[in-house]
Amino acid sequence: MTRTRVEQREHTRRTLLAVSRRLFASRGYGAVGLAEIVRESGVTKGALYHHFEGKAELFRAVLNEVQQEVAARVAAAADAADDPWSRLRAGCAAFVTAGADPEVQRVMLIDGPAVLGWNEWRAIDEANSARHLAEALAELIEDGTIPAQPVAPLTRLLSGAMNEAVLWLAQSAGPDDLADTLAALSVLLESLRRR
Repeated sequence: MTRTRVEQREHTRRTLLAVSRRLFASRGYGAVGLAEIVRESGVTKGALYHHFEGKAELFRAVLNEVQQEVAARVAAAADAADDPWSRLRAGCAAFVTAGADPEVQRVMLIDGPAVLGWNEWRAIDEANSARHLAEALAELIEDGTIPAQPVAPLTRLLSGAMNEAVLWLAQSAGPDDLADTLAALSVLLESLRRR
């Protein structure tokens, strides 16, 4: 059975993304060339340029894919909880746990800002996860669980703390570092609650 042109194009695009993701995650953006990507994908450079303007746009697509997967993991963990406070705690813990994955660290937190620049990286982060964190915090402020305060800076502070923790986990070697980080996150979140 032969593939239609649309199916073939989509297959080529998915293959380019999968190969690029594996290479970027294992060696970093700067150590991977387009020639290697097309060779390992089994396509021509023309096929790559049909789908992406170049290496940076290909990386942007990989980053978007990783961000969306992390956001989906966070949302699934949060949605499994019973109440808004438990959803925030579960979602934050899921983010830190997902961020402990070396592939996520390399693509999303190390190369993402370096390759795309902070403004573009933050826009992608906002679209995929920061917006959800802000909504969760706003709900908790509205229901009185967290004292009234501006949501935007609180979102940035909590997001920044979690991103920094994940970057630290990338450099740490201790077997208990993830568990210790999750415990510290729990204490940090509890400090937000109205007493």
